[in-house]
Amino acid sequence: MAVASIDAVPSNAFIALGCEGSANKLGIGIIAHDPSTGKSTILANIRHTFVSPPGTGFLPKDTAKHHRSFFVQVARSALRAARVSPSRLSCICYTKGPGMGAPLQSVAVAARTLSLLWDKPLVGVNHCVGHIEMGREITGADNPVVLYVSGGNTQVIAYAEQRYRIFGETLDIAVGNCLDRFARTLNISNDPAPGHNIEQLAKHAVADGVLLDLPYAVKGMDCSFSGILAAADILAAAMRAQDERDARGEQPLDAAANETVRITPANLCYSLQETVFAMLVEITERAMAHVGSAQVLIVGGVGCNERLQAMMADMAAERGGSIYATDERFCIDNGIMIAHAGLLAFETGFTTPLAESTCTQRFRTDEVHVKWRN
Repeated sequence: MAVASIDAVPSNAFIALGCEGSANKLGIGIIAHDPSTGKSTILANIRHTFVSPPGTGFLPKDTAKHHRSFFVQVARSALRAARVSPSRLSCICYTKGPGMGAPLQSVAVAARTLSLLWDKPLVGVNHCVGHIEMGREITGADNPVVLYVSGGNTQVIAYAEQRYRIFGETLDIAVGNCLDRFARTLNISNDPAPGHNIEQLAKHAVADGVLLDLPYAVKGMDCSFSGILAAADILAAAMRAQDERDARGEQPLDAAANETVRITPANLCYSLQETVFAMLVEITERAMAHVGSAQVLIVGGVGCNERLQAMMADMAAERGGSIYATDERFCIDNGIMIAHAGLLAFETGFTTPLAESTCTQRFRTDEVHVKWRN
């Protein structure tokens, strides 16, 4: 779905401005809903990313400072791009959670300010539900099993009785966090994103056909990624030891020391991706079988990964099903998904009183009453 002109929006349309800042992406989006046709029109989708140096993560205090510094600039850019005045807005939507505490608070304060400044109601939005509803809107998926994969969340979800029910999830760290932390181990750049750069490195190892041995930790419908990360870190240390011996001109150790295969960064990235994505495909297929669905929707930042999409597509095709995914404009955290989900809730009469416009780092997907769906 491309960004459209305000000229195509009817005068009675509901228009929302959404503010997202749960992690290192600050996003402001503006969307319109036509009450007559139910059609959605994206008017602006502006984003600014806090990028930390290679080998480091983004600290909450530094990320919050970035969001405070750029919020006004990004909001003005969104209003200019949409050619919408504040008086046309129906509500201000913001990410209530889950996410990193300090960044969430920074954007929540800014959203409250806009609400008071422009006299518009506030709508607090669950970040995960925002991803799901944006994915459904963009792809046209009707009632899919949802794989939500990002830096902070890993969940397999299906809709039932006005709730997004969690069928399986990570037992420790999220898959995106696993990839991001391994990027730090290899000192891979965080620009544009560590996961993206791991994906590009992994492509160089496909022809080698070398799949390094890593733990495969599926436990029922749940996954565990911390042990896989630890094992990958050990292999990375072995790779550095190989490099150091080569630099000194020393002979390699014997086969018993696991040096029959020359480890490279590309091999490591490829093996990590193949292993964790196979786990995700397995639990998603099990959820599809349980609910009788033939559709899979992948949302969240890791959902941009083309290898994950390809593996999921192979599984879905074997079941006579189909896969739905979006590109980086909508997979990666953005303000438009918050505006869209918030406006869906607003149209049912939901608002967030100013006194209750808090945020929380832990806000589960299945806590939200999805009143806008039958």
